[in-house]
Amino acid sequence: MAFLEAHEIVKVYPNGVVANQGVNLAVERGEIHAIVGENGAGKSTLMKILYGLETPTSGVILLDGRQVTIETPQDAIDLGIGMVHQNFMLVDSFTVADNIALGRENRRFLSVDRQKAIRDTEALSKAYGLYVDPTARIDSVPVGMRQRVEILKALYRGAEILILDEPTAVLTPKETDDLFVAIRRLVDEGKTVIFITHKLREVMEISDRVTVMRDGRNVGSVNTREVTIPELARMMVGREVFMQVNRPPVKRGRAVLEVEGLTYANEAGRTLVNHLTFNVYAHEILGIAGVEGNGQTELVEVLTGLRNATAGDARVNGKSIIGQGPRRVREAGVAHIPEDRLTNGVALDASIEDNLIVDSYYRAPFTRSGLLSLGKIREHGQALIRQFGIVTPSGEVPVGSLSGGNMQKVIVAREFSSSPVLLIAAQPTRGVDIGAIEFIHQQLIDKRTEGLAILLVSADLQEVMKLADRIMVMYNGGCAGIFENTPDLTEHTLGMYMVGAEQQDAAEMERAR
Repeated sequence: MAFLEAHEIVKVYPNGVVANQGVNLAVERGEIHAIVGENGAGKSTLMKILYGLETPTSGVILLDGRQVTIETPQDAIDLGIGMVHQNFMLVDSFTVADNIALGRENRRFLSVDRQKAIRDTEALSKAYGLYVDPTARIDSVPVGMRQRVEILKALYRGAEILILDEPTAVLTPKETDDLFVAIRRLVDEGKTVIFITHKLREVMEISDRVTVMRDGRNVGSVNTREVTIPELARMMVGREVFMQVNRPPVKRGRAVLEVEGLTYANEAGRTLVNHLTFNVYAHEILGIAGVEGNGQTELVEVLTGLRNATAGDARVNGKSIIGQGPRRVREAGVAHIPEDRLTNGVALDASIEDNLIVDSYYRAPFTRSGLLSLGKIREHGQALIRQFGIVTPSGEVPVGSLSGGNMQKVIVAREFSSSPVLLIAAQPTRGVDIGAIEFIHQQLIDKRTEGLAILLVSADLQEVMKLADRIMVMYNGGCAGIFENTPDLTEHTLGMYMVGAEQQDAAEMERAR
Protein backbone atom coordinates (compact mmCIF):
# COMPACT_ATOMS: atom_id res chain seq x y z
CA MET A 1 0.00 0.00 0.00
CA ALA A 2 1.37 3.41 -1.01
CA PHE A 3 2.08 6.19 1.52
CA LEU A 4 -0.26 8.70 -0.17
CA GLU A 5 -3.11 7.56 -2.43
CA ALA A 6 -5.83 9.36 -4.33
CA HIS A 7 -8.66 7.19 -5.66
CA GLU A 8 -11.09 8.20 -8.40
CA ILE A 9 -10.75 11.93 -7.71
CA VAL A 10 -13.35 13.99 -9.57
CA LYS A 11 -13.51 17.79 -9.52
CA VAL A 12 -16.33 19.61 -11.32
CA TYR A 13 -16.49 23.38 -10.93
CA PRO A 14 -19.82 25.26 -10.64
CA ASN A 15 -19.50 26.44 -14.27
CA GLY A 16 -19.45 22.82 -15.43
CA VAL A 17 -15.71 22.58 -16.14
CA VAL A 18 -14.43 19.10 -15.29
CA ALA A 19 -10.84 19.46 -14.08
CA ASN A 20 -10.29 15.93 -12.74
CA GLN A 21 -12.06 12.86 -14.10
CA GLY A 22 -11.45 9.80 -11.92
CA VAL A 23 -7.77 10.48 -11.21
CA ASN A 24 -5.75 7.87 -9.36
CA LEU A 25 -2.37 8.60 -7.79
CA ALA A 26 -0.07 6.49 -5.62
CA VAL A 27 3.05 8.01 -4.05
CA GLU A 28 5.44 5.76 -2.15
CA ARG A 29 7.12 6.81 1.07
CA GLY A 30 10.60 8.23 0.52
CA GLU A 31 10.36 8.71 -3.25
CA ILE A 32 10.56 11.69 -5.58
CA HIS A 33 7.39 11.47 -7.65
CA ALA A 34 7.12 13.79 -10.66
CA ILE A 35 3.75 14.84 -12.08
CA VAL A 36 3.72 16.17 -15.63
CA GLY A 37 1.03 17.18 -18.09
CA GLU A 38 -0.03 19.94 -20.43
CA ASN A 39 -1.81 23.06 -19.24
CA GLY A 40 -5.33 22.09 -18.33
CA ALA A 41 -4.38 18.46 -17.73
CA GLY A 42 -5.61 18.71 -14.15
CA LYS A 43 -2.34 18.36 -12.24
CA SER A 44 -2.60 21.72 -10.44
CA THR A 45 -6.19 20.96 -9.41
CA LEU A 46 -5.14 17.58 -8.03
CA MET A 47 -2.32 19.19 -6.00
CA LYS A 48 -4.72 21.85 -4.67
CA ILE A 49 -7.03 19.03 -3.54
CA LEU A 50 -4.16 17.28 -1.74
CA TYR A 51 -3.21 20.55 -0.02
CA GLY A 52 -6.74 21.58 0.89
CA LEU A 53 -7.06 24.54 -1.46
CA GLU A 54 -9.85 22.73 -3.35
CA THR A 55 -12.33 20.07 -2.25
CA PRO A 56 -13.04 17.15 -4.58
CA THR A 57 -16.53 16.56 -5.95
CA SER A 58 -15.97 12.88 -5.25
CA GLY A 59 -13.15 10.48 -4.53
CA VAL A 60 -11.06 9.31 -1.61
CA ILE A 61 -7.63 10.28 -0.23
CA LEU A 62 -5.65 7.78 1.84
CA LEU A 63 -2.59 8.63 3.93
CA ASP A 64 -0.60 5.69 5.23
CA GLY A 65 -3.62 3.45 4.62
CA ARG A 66 -6.07 5.68 6.49
CA GLN A 67 -8.82 7.69 4.78
CA VAL A 68 -8.42 11.39 5.45
CA THR A 69 -10.44 14.54 4.78
CA ILE A 70 -8.49 17.61 3.64
CA GLU A 71 -10.70 20.69 3.49
CA THR A 72 -8.16 23.43 4.26
CA PRO A 73 -4.37 23.94 4.03
CA GLN A 74 -4.27 23.68 7.83
CA ASP A 75 -5.78 20.19 7.54
CA ALA A 76 -2.99 19.27 5.12
CA ILE A 77 -0.29 20.74 7.37
CA ASP A 78 -1.70 18.85 10.38
CA LEU A 79 -1.42 15.65 8.30
CA GLY A 80 2.20 16.42 7.38
CA ILE A 81 1.61 17.69 3.84
CA GLY A 82 3.39 20.91 2.83
CA MET A 83 3.38 22.80 -0.46
CA VAL A 84 5.87 25.24 -1.98
CA HIS A 85 4.05 27.35 -4.55
CA GLN A 86 5.63 28.64 -7.75
CA ASN A 87 4.87 32.20 -6.59
CA PHE A 88 6.51 32.38 -3.19
CA MET A 89 4.28 33.30 -0.25
CA LEU A 90 6.75 35.24 1.91
CA VAL A 91 6.61 38.60 3.68
CA ASP A 92 9.30 40.71 1.99
CA SER A 93 9.83 43.05 4.97
CA PHE A 94 10.36 40.16 7.43
CA THR A 95 13.60 38.30 8.03
CA VAL A 96 14.17 34.72 6.91
CA ALA A 97 13.70 33.42 10.45
CA ASP A 98 10.53 35.50 10.96
CA ASN A 99 9.02 34.03 7.79
CA ILE A 100 9.86 30.46 8.78
CA ALA A 101 8.35 30.86 12.25
CA LEU A 102 5.38 32.99 11.15
CA GLY A 103 2.19 31.74 12.79
CA ARG A 104 4.14 29.36 15.05
CA GLU A 105 6.26 31.86 16.93
CA ASN A 106 7.62 31.13 20.37
CA ARG A 107 6.86 33.93 22.79
CA ARG A 108 8.92 35.30 25.63
CA PHE A 109 6.63 37.12 27.98
CA LEU A 110 4.55 39.37 25.67
CA SER A 111 6.94 39.53 22.72
CA VAL A 112 8.06 37.12 20.00
CA ASP A 113 11.25 35.23 20.86
CA ARG A 114 13.22 36.07 17.72
CA GLN A 115 16.43 34.49 19.01
CA LYS A 116 14.60 31.16 19.33
CA ALA A 117 13.34 31.56 15.72
CA ILE A 118 16.92 32.21 14.56
CA ARG A 119 18.27 29.17 16.43
CA ASP A 120 15.49 26.94 15.08
CA THR A 121 16.15 28.18 11.53
CA GLU A 122 19.88 27.53 11.84
CA ALA A 123 19.26 24.01 13.16
CA LEU A 124 16.75 23.15 10.46
CA SER A 125 18.98 24.64 7.75
CA LYS A 126 21.94 22.55 8.91
CA ALA A 127 19.90 19.36 9.26
CA TYR A 128 18.68 19.41 5.66
CA GLY A 129 21.57 21.20 3.93
CA LEU A 130 19.38 24.16 2.95
CA TYR A 131 21.61 27.17 3.56
CA VAL A 132 19.85 30.43 4.50
CA ASP A 133 20.79 33.58 6.41
CA PRO A 134 18.25 33.71 9.28
CA THR A 135 18.69 37.44 9.91
CA ALA A 136 18.48 38.65 6.28
CA ARG A 137 15.33 40.38 5.04
CA ILE A 138 13.49 38.47 2.34
CA ASP A 139 13.59 41.43 -0.08
CA SER A 140 17.41 41.38 0.05
CA VAL A 141 18.08 37.69 -0.64
CA PRO A 142 18.32 35.93 -4.03
CA VAL A 143 15.54 33.83 -5.52
CA GLY A 144 17.25 30.54 -4.71
CA MET A 145 17.37 31.38 -0.99
CA ARG A 146 13.73 32.47 -1.00
CA GLN A 147 12.81 29.04 -2.28
CA ARG A 148 14.88 27.37 0.44
CA VAL A 149 13.02 29.51 2.98
CA GLU A 150 9.70 28.20 1.61
CA ILE A 151 10.93 24.61 1.92
CA LEU A 152 12.21 25.19 5.47
CA LYS A 153 8.90 26.86 6.37
CA ALA A 154 7.07 23.67 5.35
CA LEU A 155 9.56 21.47 7.23
CA TYR A 156 9.23 23.67 10.34
CA ARG A 157 5.53 22.85 10.31
CA GLY A 158 6.28 19.13 10.29
CA ALA A 159 5.88 18.29 6.60
CA GLU A 160 6.60 14.67 5.71
CA ILE A 161 5.30 15.12 2.14
CA LEU A 162 6.50 18.16 0.17
CA ILE A 163 4.66 19.28 -2.97
CA LEU A 164 6.97 21.45 -5.10
CA ASP A 165 5.16 23.38 -7.86
CA GLU A 166 7.49 24.24 -10.78
CA PRO A 167 10.37 24.69 -8.32
CA THR A 168 13.07 25.49 -10.93
CA ALA A 169 11.09 28.02 -12.97
CA VAL A 170 13.10 31.02 -11.73
CA LEU A 171 16.39 29.35 -10.77
CA THR A 172 19.81 29.49 -12.41
CA PRO A 173 21.48 26.18 -13.41
CA LYS A 174 23.66 26.31 -10.26
CA GLU A 175 20.64 27.01 -8.05
CA THR A 176 18.79 24.13 -9.73
CA ASP A 177 21.71 21.78 -9.03
CA ASP A 178 21.76 22.93 -5.38
CA LEU A 179 18.00 22.38 -5.11
CA PHE A 180 18.29 18.85 -6.49
CA VAL A 181 21.04 18.06 -3.95
CA ALA A 182 18.74 19.36 -1.20
CA ILE A 183 15.76 17.34 -2.48
CA ARG A 184 17.83 14.14 -2.50
CA ARG A 185 18.96 14.88 1.04
CA LEU A 186 15.35 15.40 2.14
CA VAL A 187 14.47 11.99 0.72
CA ASP A 188 17.51 10.43 2.42
CA GLU A 189 16.11 11.84 5.68
CA GLY A 190 12.80 10.06 5.05
CA LYS A 191 10.76 12.80 3.39
CA THR A 192 8.57 12.26 0.32
CA VAL A 193 8.59 14.77 -2.55
CA ILE A 194 5.98 15.42 -5.24
CA PHE A 195 7.62 17.40 -8.03
CA ILE A 196 5.46 19.26 -10.57
CA THR A 197 7.30 20.45 -13.66
CA HIS A 198 7.07 20.86 -17.43
CA LYS A 199 10.82 20.32 -17.91
CA LEU A 200 11.12 16.69 -18.90
CA ARG A 201 14.90 16.72 -18.66
CA GLU A 202 14.54 17.54 -14.96
CA VAL A 203 12.02 14.74 -14.53
CA MET A 204 14.61 12.29 -15.83
CA GLU A 205 17.31 13.71 -13.57
CA ILE A 206 15.54 13.98 -10.23
CA SER A 207 12.50 11.67 -10.06
CA ASP A 208 12.07 8.01 -9.15
CA ARG A 209 8.63 7.68 -10.73
CA VAL A 210 6.47 9.92 -12.88
CA THR A 211 2.72 10.21 -13.36
CA VAL A 212 1.51 11.70 -16.64
CA MET A 213 -1.85 13.51 -16.79
CA ARG A 214 -3.88 14.46 -19.86
CA ASP A 215 -7.39 15.92 -20.17
CA GLY A 216 -8.13 15.57 -16.46
CA ARG A 217 -7.09 11.91 -16.29
CA ASN A 218 -3.88 10.13 -15.42
CA VAL A 219 -2.49 8.43 -18.52
CA GLY A 220 -0.16 6.29 -16.46
CA SER A 221 2.63 6.08 -13.90
CA VAL A 222 6.05 4.72 -14.85
CA ASN A 223 9.47 4.20 -13.32
CA THR A 224 11.60 7.07 -14.60
CA ARG A 225 14.55 4.84 -15.50
CA GLU A 226 12.28 2.80 -17.78
CA VAL A 227 11.04 5.66 -19.97
CA THR A 228 12.54 8.24 -22.36
CA ILE A 229 11.82 11.94 -22.82
CA PRO A 230 10.10 11.41 -26.22
CA GLU A 231 7.92 8.68 -24.67
CA LEU A 232 6.87 11.00 -21.83
CA ALA A 233 6.11 13.78 -24.32
CA ARG A 234 3.97 11.40 -26.37
CA MET A 235 2.05 10.35 -23.25
CA MET A 236 1.43 14.01 -22.37
CA VAL A 237 0.24 15.15 -25.79
CA GLY A 238 -1.12 11.97 -27.35
CA ARG A 239 1.06 12.28 -30.44
CA GLU A 240 4.70 12.45 -31.51
CA VAL A 241 6.38 15.65 -30.29
CA PHE A 242 9.58 16.99 -31.82
CA MET A 243 11.63 18.15 -28.83
CA GLN A 244 14.42 19.73 -30.91
CA VAL A 245 14.01 22.50 -33.46
CA ASN A 246 16.07 22.70 -36.60
CA ARG A 247 17.93 26.04 -36.59
CA PRO A 248 19.38 26.18 -40.11
CA PRO A 249 22.52 28.29 -40.55
CA VAL A 250 21.85 31.65 -42.20
CA LYS A 251 24.00 34.67 -42.94
CA ARG A 252 23.36 37.50 -40.51
CA GLY A 253 21.84 40.58 -42.11
CA ARG A 254 21.90 44.28 -41.29
CA ALA A 255 21.49 45.71 -37.79
CA VAL A 256 17.74 46.23 -37.33
CA LEU A 257 17.79 47.25 -33.65
CA GLU A 258 20.69 49.36 -32.36
CA VAL A 259 20.73 50.06 -28.62
CA GLU A 260 23.24 52.61 -27.30
CA GLY A 261 23.81 53.31 -23.61
CA LEU A 262 20.18 52.61 -22.74
CA THR A 263 19.38 53.41 -19.11
CA TYR A 264 16.17 53.38 -17.11
CA ALA A 265 15.69 54.43 -13.48
CA ASN A 266 12.37 54.09 -11.68
CA GLU A 267 10.52 56.76 -9.70
CA ALA A 268 12.59 55.98 -6.61
CA GLY A 269 15.77 56.64 -8.56
CA ARG A 270 16.87 53.00 -8.69
CA THR A 271 18.63 52.11 -11.95
CA LEU A 272 16.99 48.98 -13.38
CA VAL A 273 18.47 49.11 -16.91
CA ASN A 274 22.10 50.16 -16.75
CA HIS A 275 23.81 51.56 -19.86
CA LEU A 276 23.00 48.67 -22.23
CA THR A 277 24.58 48.62 -25.68
CA PHE A 278 23.81 45.86 -28.20
CA ASN A 279 22.45 45.16 -31.70
CA VAL A 280 19.90 42.71 -33.08
CA TYR A 281 20.36 41.76 -36.71
CA ALA A 282 18.09 40.51 -39.48
CA HIS A 283 18.11 36.69 -39.72
CA GLU A 284 19.02 36.49 -36.02
CA ILE A 285 17.57 35.61 -32.65
CA LEU A 286 19.39 37.41 -29.84
CA GLY A 287 18.47 35.69 -26.58
CA ILE A 288 18.49 37.54 -23.27
CA ALA A 289 19.38 35.25 -20.36
CA GLY A 290 19.33 36.15 -16.70
CA VAL A 291 17.68 35.50 -13.38
CA GLU A 292 14.30 37.24 -13.36
CA GLY A 293 14.39 40.70 -11.81
CA ASN A 294 17.65 41.83 -13.41
CA GLY A 295 16.12 44.44 -15.69
CA GLN A 296 14.74 42.26 -18.48
CA THR A 297 11.13 43.36 -17.99
CA GLU A 298 12.08 47.05 -17.87
CA LEU A 299 14.27 46.73 -20.98
CA VAL A 300 11.38 45.25 -22.96
CA GLU A 301 8.95 47.90 -21.72
CA VAL A 302 11.34 50.72 -22.69
CA LEU A 303 11.88 49.24 -26.15
CA THR A 304 8.13 48.81 -26.74
CA GLY A 305 7.18 52.32 -25.64
CA LEU A 306 5.59 51.37 -22.32
CA ARG A 307 8.25 53.22 -20.31
CA ASN A 308 10.47 56.23 -21.04
CA ALA A 309 14.24 55.76 -20.94
CA THR A 310 16.30 57.86 -18.55
CA ALA A 311 19.22 58.03 -20.97
CA GLY A 312 20.54 56.46 -24.15
CA ASP A 313 18.84 55.56 -27.40
CA ALA A 314 17.38 52.66 -29.36
CA ARG A 315 16.93 52.80 -33.14
CA VAL A 316 14.96 50.57 -35.51
CA ASN A 317 16.27 50.81 -39.07
CA GLY A 318 18.07 53.98 -38.05
CA LYS A 319 15.08 55.78 -36.48
CA SER A 320 14.80 56.34 -32.73
CA ILE A 321 11.89 54.64 -30.97
CA ILE A 322 12.64 55.96 -27.49
CA GLY A 323 9.79 57.94 -25.94
CA GLN A 324 7.54 57.40 -28.96
CA GLY A 325 4.75 55.48 -27.21
CA PRO A 326 3.45 51.98 -28.10
CA ARG A 327 1.54 52.93 -31.27
CA ARG A 328 4.46 54.73 -32.93
CA VAL A 329 6.82 51.92 -31.94
CA ARG A 330 4.49 49.41 -33.62
CA GLU A 331 4.24 51.64 -36.68
CA ALA A 332 8.05 51.55 -36.84
CA GLY A 333 7.75 47.80 -37.44
CA VAL A 334 8.15 46.43 -33.91
CA ALA A 335 5.97 43.50 -32.82
CA HIS A 336 5.72 42.47 -29.18
CA ILE A 337 4.80 39.22 -27.45
CA PRO A 338 4.41 40.44 -23.82
CA GLU A 339 5.47 38.37 -20.81
CA ASP A 340 2.10 38.90 -19.08
CA ARG A 341 -0.42 37.95 -21.75
CA LEU A 342 -3.43 38.45 -19.48
CA THR A 343 -2.52 42.07 -18.68
CA ASN A 344 -0.78 43.31 -21.82
CA GLY A 345 -1.42 40.69 -24.49
CA VAL A 346 -5.16 40.19 -24.89
CA ALA A 347 -8.52 41.71 -24.01
CA LEU A 348 -10.11 38.73 -22.28
CA ASP A 349 -13.74 39.71 -22.86
CA ALA A 350 -13.22 40.64 -26.53
CA SER A 351 -13.54 38.07 -29.32
CA ILE A 352 -10.62 36.28 -30.95
CA GLU A 353 -11.30 38.21 -34.15
CA ASP A 354 -11.19 41.56 -32.33
CA ASN A 355 -7.99 40.63 -30.50
CA LEU A 356 -6.33 39.79 -33.82
CA ILE A 357 -6.81 43.36 -35.09
CA VAL A 358 -6.36 45.31 -31.85
CA ASP A 359 -3.17 46.90 -33.24
CA SER A 360 -4.50 47.61 -36.74
CA TYR A 361 -8.27 48.16 -36.52
CA TYR A 362 -7.88 51.84 -37.45
CA ARG A 363 -6.18 51.07 -40.78
CA ALA A 364 -7.33 49.62 -44.08
CA PRO A 365 -8.64 47.07 -44.86
CA PHE A 366 -10.40 46.91 -41.48
CA THR A 367 -11.59 50.51 -41.48
CA ARG A 368 -12.91 52.45 -44.47
CA SER A 369 -14.27 56.00 -44.23
CA GLY A 370 -14.24 55.71 -40.44
CA LEU A 371 -16.35 52.52 -40.38
CA LEU A 372 -15.21 49.04 -39.37
CA SER A 373 -15.49 46.38 -42.07
CA LEU A 374 -16.87 43.41 -40.14
CA GLY A 375 -16.50 41.14 -43.15
CA LYS A 376 -12.78 41.90 -43.49
CA ILE A 377 -12.27 41.44 -39.76
CA ARG A 378 -13.96 38.03 -39.84
CA GLU A 379 -12.08 36.96 -42.97
CA HIS A 380 -8.76 37.99 -41.39
CA GLY A 381 -9.59 36.18 -38.15
CA GLN A 382 -10.59 32.94 -39.86
CA ALA A 383 -7.41 32.92 -41.94
CA LEU A 384 -5.17 33.32 -38.88
CA ILE A 385 -7.13 30.76 -36.85
CA ARG A 386 -6.47 28.22 -39.60
CA GLN A 387 -2.85 29.24 -40.17
CA PHE A 388 -1.83 29.14 -36.51
CA GLY A 389 -3.96 26.18 -35.46
CA ILE A 390 -5.99 28.03 -32.82
CA VAL A 391 -8.43 25.52 -31.35
CA THR A 392 -11.80 27.26 -31.00
CA PRO A 393 -15.40 26.65 -32.05
CA SER A 394 -15.58 30.17 -33.53
CA GLY A 395 -13.60 33.37 -33.97
CA GLU A 396 -16.41 35.18 -32.17
CA VAL A 397 -15.87 33.54 -28.77
CA PRO A 398 -14.08 35.58 -26.05
CA VAL A 399 -10.33 35.04 -25.85
CA GLY A 400 -10.75 34.46 -22.12
CA SER A 401 -12.48 31.15 -22.86
CA LEU A 402 -9.36 29.70 -24.53
CA SER A 403 -6.63 27.58 -22.95
CA GLY A 404 -3.31 29.25 -22.16
CA GLY A 405 -1.68 27.71 -25.21
CA ASN A 406 -4.39 28.84 -27.61
CA MET A 407 -4.47 32.30 -26.04
CA GLN A 408 -0.73 32.58 -26.69
CA LYS A 409 -1.28 31.45 -30.28
CA VAL A 410 -3.70 34.36 -30.76
CA ILE A 411 -0.95 36.77 -29.66
CA VAL A 412 1.67 35.09 -31.86
CA ALA A 413 -0.71 35.17 -34.84
CA ARG A 414 -1.43 38.88 -34.37
CA GLU A 415 2.22 39.85 -33.94
CA PHE A 416 3.57 37.79 -36.84
CA SER A 417 0.79 38.93 -39.20
CA SER A 418 1.70 42.59 -38.64
CA SER A 419 4.70 42.24 -41.03
CA PRO A 420 7.27 43.42 -38.45
CA VAL A 421 10.98 44.03 -38.99
CA LEU A 422 11.71 43.36 -35.30
CA LEU A 423 9.93 40.99 -32.90
CA ILE A 424 10.43 41.37 -29.15
CA ALA A 425 9.30 38.10 -27.59
CA ALA A 426 9.19 38.14 -23.78
CA GLN A 427 8.63 34.76 -22.09
CA PRO A 428 6.81 33.53 -25.25
CA THR A 429 6.10 30.02 -23.91
CA ARG A 430 5.49 30.77 -20.22
CA GLY A 431 2.55 28.80 -18.90
CA VAL A 432 1.75 27.01 -22.16
CA ASP A 433 1.75 23.29 -22.81
CA ILE A 434 4.37 21.25 -24.62
CA GLY A 435 2.41 21.15 -27.89
CA ALA A 436 2.10 24.95 -27.99
CA ILE A 437 5.78 25.32 -27.03
CA GLU A 438 6.75 23.15 -30.00
CA PHE A 439 4.60 25.29 -32.32
CA ILE A 440 5.86 28.66 -31.02
CA HIS A 441 9.50 27.59 -31.16
CA GLN A 442 9.16 26.52 -34.78
CA GLN A 443 7.39 29.77 -35.69
CA LEU A 444 10.23 31.82 -34.15
CA ILE A 445 12.88 29.83 -36.02
CA ASP A 446 10.96 30.06 -39.31
CA LYS A 447 10.56 33.84 -39.01
CA ARG A 448 14.23 34.27 -38.14
CA THR A 449 15.21 32.20 -41.16
CA GLU A 450 12.95 34.34 -43.37
CA GLY A 451 14.81 37.47 -42.22
CA LEU A 452 13.06 38.76 -39.10
CA ALA A 453 15.21 40.21 -36.30
CA ILE A 454 14.11 38.72 -32.96
CA LEU A 455 14.93 39.75 -29.40
CA LEU A 456 14.01 36.78 -27.20
CA VAL A 457 13.72 37.24 -23.43
CA SER A 458 13.16 34.06 -21.43
CA ALA A 459 13.72 32.91 -17.86
CA ASP A 460 14.09 29.37 -19.28
CA LEU A 461 17.79 29.08 -20.08
CA GLN A 462 17.25 25.85 -22.01
CA GLU A 463 14.79 27.68 -24.28
CA VAL A 464 17.27 30.51 -24.90
CA MET A 465 20.05 28.06 -25.77
CA LYS A 466 17.77 26.08 -28.05
CA LEU A 467 16.61 29.07 -30.11
CA ALA A 468 19.19 31.88 -29.98
CA ASP A 469 22.04 32.58 -32.39
CA ARG A 470 23.69 34.84 -29.81
CA ILE A 471 23.02 35.19 -26.08
CA MET A 472 23.34 38.30 -23.91
CA VAL A 473 23.35 37.79 -20.14
CA MET A 474 21.82 40.53 -17.98
CA TYR A 475 22.85 41.04 -14.37
CA ASN A 476 21.82 43.96 -12.16
CA GLY A 477 20.37 45.75 -15.18
CA GLY A 478 23.60 45.66 -17.15
CA CYS A 479 25.25 43.37 -19.67
CA ALA A 480 27.45 40.69 -18.09
CA GLY A 481 28.46 39.20 -21.43
CA ILE A 482 27.48 38.48 -25.04
CA PHE A 483 28.17 35.04 -26.53
CA GLU A 484 27.89 33.24 -29.83
CA ASN A 485 25.67 30.22 -29.21
CA THR A 486 28.24 27.61 -30.19
CA PRO A 487 28.13 23.91 -29.19
CA ASP A 488 30.77 24.45 -26.50
CA LEU A 489 28.72 27.12 -24.68
CA THR A 490 27.19 25.51 -21.58
CA GLU A 491 24.40 26.37 -19.17
CA HIS A 492 26.89 26.42 -16.33
CA THR A 493 29.11 28.94 -18.12
CA LEU A 494 26.14 31.24 -18.64
CA GLY A 495 25.00 30.60 -15.07
CA MET A 496 28.23 32.07 -13.70
CA TYR A 497 27.51 35.32 -15.56
CA MET A 498 23.84 35.24 -14.51
CA VAL A 499 24.79 35.44 -10.82
CA GLY A 500 27.56 38.02 -11.31
CA ALA A 501 30.45 35.63 -10.65
CA GLU A 502 31.90 36.38 -14.12
CA GLN A 503 31.91 39.51 -16.29
CA GLN A 504 33.19 40.10 -19.81
CA ASP A 505 35.43 43.12 -20.32
CA ALA A 506 34.35 45.97 -22.59
CA ALA A 507 36.54 44.84 -25.51
CA GLU A 508 35.00 41.33 -25.50
CA MET A 509 31.48 42.75 -25.47
CA GLU A 510 32.24 45.18 -28.27
CA ARG A 511 33.57 42.33 -30.44
CA ALA A 512 30.45 40.23 -29.72
CA ARG A 513 28.02 43.10 -30.26
